[in-house]
Amino acid sequence: MGKVAIGVAVVCGIAVAAAAAVVVHRKTKKSGRWVKAMEILKEFEEKCGTPIPKLKQVADAMIVEMHAGLASEGGSKLKMLISYVDHLPTGREKGLFYALDLGGTNVRVLRVQLGGKGRGIVNQQFEEVSIPSSLMTGSSDALFDYIAAELAKFVAQEGSDFKQSPGRQRELGFTFSFPVMQSSIASGTLLRWTKGFSIDDMVGQDVVAELAKAMERQGLDMRIAALVNDTVGTLAGGRYNNNDVDASVILGTGSNAAYVERAHAIPKWHGLLPKSGEMVINMEWGNFRSSHLPLSDYDHALDTESLNPGEQIYEKVIAGMYLGEIVRRVLCRMAEEAAFFGDTVPPKLEEPFILGTPIMSAMHQDTSPDLKVVASNLKDILEISNTSLRMRKVIVELCNIVATRGARLSAAGVLGILKKMGRDTIKGGEKQKTVIAMDGGLYEHYTEYRECLENTLNELVGEEVSRTIEIEHSNDGSGIGAALLAASHSQYLETDE
Repeated sequence: MGKVAIGVAVVCGIAVAAAAAVVVHRKTKKSGRWVKAMEILKEFEEKCGTPIPKLKQVADAMIVEMHAGLASEGGSKLKMLISYVDHLPTGREKGLFYALDLGGTNVRVLRVQLGGKGRGIVNQQFEEVSIPSSLMTGSSDALFDYIAAELAKFVAQEGSDFKQSPGRQRELGFTFSFPVMQSSIASGTLLRWTKGFSIDDMVGQDVVAELAKAMERQGLDMRIAALVNDTVGTLAGGRYNNNDVDASVILGTGSNAAYVERAHAIPKWHGLLPKSGEMVINMEWGNFRSSHLPLSDYDHALDTESLNPGEQIYEKVIAGMYLGEIVRRVLCRMAEEAAFFGDTVPPKLEEPFILGTPIMSAMHQDTSPDLKVVASNLKDILEISNTSLRMRKVIVELCNIVATRGARLSAAGVLGILKKMGRDTIKGGEKQKTVIAMDGGLYEHYTEYRECLENTLNELVGEEVSRTIEIEHSNDGSGIGAALLAASHSQYLETDE
């Protein structure tokens, strides 16, 4: 072989060796990144652990806070608000009733015709309108005039299918899903606005009086019979259909719970004990916090950067507004520290709240062999393409960790309520049944979350007790519940019984 040929062979050999070294280096770099990404995932999974003993500690901590909140105003992070609902619908209510549901950027108006014992809801109609953003930060008069005008329009369209008894004033249940301190079944002062509203002249005012004045300005003759929180409405709606409903939970964008308490177990109640001996308590459980809650660095960072740092800690680990955001934060760290999506962090991934819980739910529940749904969501929402199947599997696993923790902690909260009501054990010879009315988009649409919650609750109470407990979906409980509470607190109730 000539010198030139030898030289070429040597150069080729060096080139091949160099190329092989580059490939090995890339593989090593890639496997190093993968190891780092798996470390981040594993560490997060450990922080989110919810073994049964821990969940029981969470439930017990919840009970301690429930007692403290019932003992005095401000005695606990749980407000344990007295709803002034001391009797729930029985199914005997009869007549035409209206409801107005202001829960966020939409207002919903509805009417229901109740047929009395054995007939239930004979007919119902509703309409929903958006609230212009200018009214969310304007004056209370402007907001309530708009709402009253929509209500008046709706009343004017009352068809012949709906019959109002002659000589009776129309009655309304008002669902107002903002923090309110109630002083009776039909009065309550606004403590603070949430959900993008900010109308300073309304804070500290009675919301029922403001609505009544606006209705008067519209020439609308209607009595507001009940002011209702959406959780209390859900409980009322559930009880109307099923006499065993004693608690309600909303799992949607936010989360809350209400339940029926014995009136003598409420030390802060200073009025005469109600005839029924019962009182519905609006827990405002989203604000629960405890050292037993399994919180990660991502949760602490989310809380610090939120509009209400230090508040609603429980809600921030169980509710729909936050689950997708926690997933995004973990993926962001994997992108930064383990180059999970390549050498640069995808810009869209750095946008807070871009990864909504409905997207997380769709990815988590992807059953296609190549995880097609995960791939298309990454591409459409985060502008991340060319992901491998094993990367997509990691993302599904991450969604599973976040949803499982949320669902299991929700179940622990439900156990706390059951224990407080004495329904976590079976008393000798008793044939009790406890039904919990559940509502909210997270519970309704996120199947994995719902099933995990229900399975965990069964695990917590044990097989025998689980046969006495039922979770029932109460769709649109808050609106219909408000109309039903208007009916059960009607000024004409005595004449109908």
